[in-house]
Amino acid sequence: LSYSASISDSMELNSKKIKDAVRVWCDGCFDMMHFGHANALRQAKAMGDYLVVGVHSDEEIKKNKGPPVMNERERYEMVRACKWVDEVVEDAPYTTQLDWLDKYNCDFCVHGDDITTTGDGTDAYHLVKAAGRYKEYARTQGVSTTDLVGRMLLMTKSHFTPEEDTPIQLDHMADMQGTLSGSVSPYTGASQFLPTSKRIVQFADKKEPKRDDVVGYLQGSFDLFHIGHVAALKKARSLCNYLIVGVHSDQNANRLHGKNFPIMNLHERLLSVLACRYVDEVIIAPPLVISSELLDHFKIAKVFRGKRDAADQAPEDIFALPKKRGIYVQFDSGTNLTTDDIIQRIIQNRLEFEERNKKKNKREVDRMSPEKSL
Repeated sequence: LSYSASISDSMELNSKKIKDAVRVWCDGCFDMMHFGHANALRQAKAMGDYLVVGVHSDEEIKKNKGPPVMNERERYEMVRACKWVDEVVEDAPYTTQLDWLDKYNCDFCVHGDDITTTGDGTDAYHLVKAAGRYKEYARTQGVSTTDLVGRMLLMTKSHFTPEEDTPIQLDHMADMQGTLSGSVSPYTGASQFLPTSKRIVQFADKKEPKRDDVVGYLQGSFDLFHIGHVAALKKARSLCNYLIVGVHSDQNANRLHGKNFPIMNLHERLLSVLACRYVDEVIIAPPLVISSELLDHFKIAKVFRGKRDAADQAPEDIFALPKKRGIYVQFDSGTNLTTDDIIQRIIQNRLEFEERNKKKNKREVDRMSPEKSL
């Protein structure tokens, strides 16, 4: 009787915990998922216990704001790789619906304090707002997908080396800020990201490797953090117990990739990597050539390399020491996507993206104008 009672009490307690858990709904396009998206999801998760993220389909995005850069399969997987996400719902409606919150047992919806409108200018969150099931978090300043698209079309170095701001000369260059009669949306317009130690701490884990853990190391530029990077990190993490990732400095990334790379500066790339669930620790701007000091200090047992990196562009063998120690592991992550591929998507469809950015800017400016608010 006592045993049965304890089982019953335990089941009742677990049931109460599940019932009392605050489930949060957050949705979006998550196109070219960057640290701003990750910070939004971090803040959303902090508002409850379990985070459900709805991701819009390609069709929904095209209908409401123009073509996405990344396809829906890529965007679904990028959101799944974020360490604050508990569940991903595919093909979520662009206008957040109450029955979808109910279907996934979510208490409320959260979104940033910027403006999100449908193709006809309607507030995409008007239904959940009217029902009192809407909360806001602070939008991350200094980055947007629109800004990144602009950087790729302009291809300047101003985001990481101001004194070398030399854009590639392209005849088709247009105003990527979407300037319309002197009005620019603060949400769409580009701005300079200002990193802080607080933000890095918010993104970092406090987990330390255990005594018997196999510590792995993978380094790279991780520019425009994408599904190819995620696949490599996931593969590396499956081959060790604790994965340390080295994120190249802007200068080393430029030495390896040339042109006007990286598109994102070191601190932007760092936060994107820190937000990935397969990463345990990050080394900021490690030496390009892997040294004995690095291997010994972090007790690294395996050094990983993907098959589509730019390491061969270095003046010497970056992996010479790991090879000599017998800890060098090269693998195929299973995806061919590279940062260059993403840039080519933008260039090939530049007119569509330029028009999308301008339309988005205009809708946001219109909603902020005094006439519209009266």
